[in-house]
Amino acid sequence: MSDPKKSKDAEDILSEFHVHTSPEPEPQLPSPEPEPQLPSPEPEPQLPSPEPEPQLPSPTSEPSPETRHNPEERDVIFVGTKPIMTYVSATLTQLSTRHTVTIKARGKRITQAVDVSQMIVKRMNTVGYVISDVRILSDSLTSQDGKTRNVSTIEIDITKN
Repeated sequence: MSDPKKSKDAEDILSEFHVHTSPEPEPQLPSPEPEPQLPSPEPEPQLPSPEPEPQLPSPTSEPSPETRHNPEERDVIFVGTKPIMTYVSATLTQLSTRHTVTIKARGKRITQAVDVSQMIVKRMNTVGYVISDVRILSDSLTSQDGKTRNVSTIEIDITKN
């Protein structure tokens, strides 16, 4: 077991990030003096009362099956043209609430997907993230010139150990 004082999980890291990036409160300006009110000559017209809003379920009630999360449910992070740290933070955010997150990439972006997974596993080793499965696939896509081409795809599953 690792020392609990030394280990940080994704929630601690994200909370530190939010503390450093939270906007500073705006300074309070003195309130202006109130303007004198004149009596209104005409009464305001009465508007019809709006229909009552539908009742939402209380937070203590059992969540519906559509909103309940299966522990084996996966979120997928698709790697594209954004900077690598964007995908690292998105994956860590999902891992704070999910058991397994899949990093998916095609073609030239496969190397970035591998980099994302390695940054999470190697640099966050005290948290205990591991690569649980890697799938290498090939998709047949139709290119703009009408030809069918095979494009390599990788799917990397990361779980918290």
